[in-house]
Amino acid sequence: MDESQPKTLYVGNFDNSVSEELLWSLFAQIDMVKNCKIIREPANDPYAFIEFTNHQSASTALTAMNKRLFLDKEMKVNWATSPGNQPKADTSSHHYIFVGDLSPEIETETLREAFAPFGEISNCRIVRDPQTLKSKGCAFVSFVKKAEAQNAIQSMNGQWLGSRSIRTNWSTRKPQPPRETSKGIKGGKPSYEEIYNQTSPTNATVYCGGFAANVISEELVHKHFGQFGAIQDIRVFKDKGYAFIKFTTKEAATHAIEATHNTDINGQPVKCFWGKEN
Repeated sequence: MDESQPKTLYVGNFDNSVSEELLWSLFAQIDMVKNCKIIREPANDPYAFIEFTNHQSASTALTAMNKRLFLDKEMKVNWATSPGNQPKADTSSHHYIFVGDLSPEIETETLREAFAPFGEISNCRIVRDPQTLKSKGCAFVSFVKKAEAQNAIQSMNGQWLGSRSIRTNWSTRKPQPPRETSKGIKGGKPSYEEIYNQTSPTNATVYCGGFAANVISEELVHKHFGQFGAIQDIRVFKDKGYAFIKFTTKEAATHAIEATHNTDINGQPVKCFWGKEN
């Protein structure tokens, strides 16, 4: 019965420095996260899709995380799909055109109509000042097909739209935060302090997952995690391929996450985050 119920959440309005690992670890405090993907598009704020293993966990996460302050921003959390509500599509692989020298009076609909003859437009956005909402004189238009975007660039460059002649070119994506920084970016490692500060001062529970079914055992978990400090309790879910390890101190748990996340245990690539405190 649970199979027909949604398990994926849409998450918006979070800081641009947030990585998939950090978002994953935040939501993994509710329950095991199956998948996490951040979508970054030109001129748009990042948003993400978080998939849980079951509907109940996703529903609990929605209630707990919606409007929660995270890095000074109030997150927006909703179902990725719901009746009568189209999910926000992943358009990150679509082909973006930058439009410059745009007349200030041009509205989104006018811009869309000007580019519509060239093919299917998946996104159209005029860049505006967040305070005054006045156009900054540039926009982004994305096409599903690259050939259609290419045609639009060649045909529309130098054309008059409103009171100005526009410039068109391929959009250069806003670079993601450098992977060398200790922000928890994929490929880089968050520092001990950043991991420590991701959860409450009393939490000492670690989640470790990514094992193939029935490979993980209590002995294997104890052997690996025992090196970081005294363990109070271990809960192993063999068929699901993950475990929760409760240490006696938060410091030991922090060291365990820092050393284990994105490494191999017995040839199994694993992920390691904070678990639920209780």
